[in-house]
Amino acid sequence: MMNLANRITITRIILTPLFIAAVAYGRMDIALILFAAAVISDGLDGFVARSMHQKTSIGTILDPVADKILLISAFICLTLIKSIPENLRLPPYVLIIVIFRDLMIVLGSILIHVIKGEVKIAPSFWGKLTTFFQMMTIVSVLVQFKHSCYVWNTATIFTVISGVDYMLKGSHTLNENSPNNKKYNGKI
Repeated sequence: MMNLANRITITRIILTPLFIAAVAYGRMDIALILFAAAVISDGLDGFVARSMHQKTSIGTILDPVADKILLISAFICLTLIKSIPENLRLPPYVLIIVIFRDLMIVLGSILIHVIKGEVKIAPSFWGKLTTFFQMMTIVSVLVQFKHSCYVWNTATIFTVISGVDYMLKGSHTLNENSPNNKKYNGKI
């Protein structure tokens, strides 16, 4: 039986196609409500899992997957859908950087799993900051904030920084306990 925390996470996944439809039909007001509900569910499922002792291995995987489905879908929509005013439509470089970083993290996790046998999924400070600014990017476009470009460029910078941070951590994980490698000291 699925616990409450995981049900909330699945609700976030279900909200994603509704969000896409709202954007596609130019209903930014509805899209904003759906996106806000999804963001709230992201915090709520974590709170429920911790406070009610409902942490599960499926939830550990499902939660970040739900986040990625929502955010990448939103970035694709806000880049490609023509109902968004051109000055507010995300430039392709933002979408490319967001997708590349997430693809790099997924492929790196698979590589670590294959080589080391397990992957410890833990969001970093830079990853949390990136997620926050990516969410603010989506909100700024949905509310048609005329200076959204500053928000999406900030999100893009943090996306790059967090991608580099995850690469360094992944490299460190792959190199630890290897006799040919010196201990990682945090310097590049």
